[in-house]
Amino acid sequence: MTALGHHVLVEFTGCDAACLADLSRVTSAMLQAAEASGATIVTHSFHHFSPHGVSGAVIIAESHLAIHTWPEHGFAAVDFFSCGHVNMGRGLAMLKVAFGATGETRLELERGPLRAISS
Repeated sequence: MTALGHHVLVEFTGCDAACLADLSRVTSAMLQAAEASGATIVTHSFHHFSPHGVSGAVIIAESHLAIHTWPEHGFAAVDFFSCGHVNMGRGLAMLKVAFGATGETRLELERGPLRAISS
């Protein structure tokens, strides 16, 4: 292992606005994505904003999976951080389908690179 954790920031574009505005659908998709990745779910919390948008997080034993949605722009920002062995790609692919996204951009980061913090 070269780092303490792996962090993936994903921007989903062209999403279904009704889905991104629906607290129940976003919560369900996020929990299913965590499960599909092989993560161990500890707890979760989601909130619907007025007039629209959902923010929330699934706390996993390996770290977290978080989201912020902007239905009016068909946009969702997802943050998946893991310091364990999970298949983030599987969970993120599931979210792309669940939200009907037509586009996706990813930024992948090493967190706590051991070569830098062990010296």
